[in-house]
Amino acid sequence: MQVLVMYYSMGGRTKTMADSIARGALSVASVECAVKSAETVSKEDLIASAAIIAGSPSYLGTMASDIKKVFEKNIGIRDKMCGKVGAAFASAAANPGGAETTILSIIQAMMIYGMIITGAPVSSASGYYGAAGAKYCKEDEIERDCFELGKRAALTASKLAAGE
Repeated sequence: MQVLVMYYSMGGRTKTMADSIARGALSVASVECAVKSAETVSKEDLIASAAIIAGSPSYLGTMASDIKKVFEKNIGIRDKMCGKVGAAFASAAANPGGAETTILSIIQAMMIYGMIITGAPVSSASGYYGAAGAKYCKEDEIERDCFELGKRAALTASKLAAGE
């Protein structure tokens, strides 16, 4: 089963978060993980994945245009996305810095696609809706929250695939 972690990163923080999320997803048995920047994500990548975890820096409190473009250009496959697991993460310059509204903008697009949303684990220090990281947050907490979000999304997709 494939999990796709797609991201846009200008300064590298969101890419680092994506890598931690991928490690969490890969900790689940039978999971393969593709980590791709938004500009390289294809329609086939979306269709082939049981879970999509998307991340973006916070730009004016919403997702970067590169992430939004993926959702916009692939609206024609909405019927193939329905029922897949979706999760989101965001980085910001300050805490909270718009990270939660950025996550919500990604979740909103996923809901339009009919995806099943997985939020942050209860143990998350960074938020309720997904993993959030800011320049001034503790790196080990961000890494842990990202790992757990990836693991949680992969476990949810595995359970759905098994009919649980």
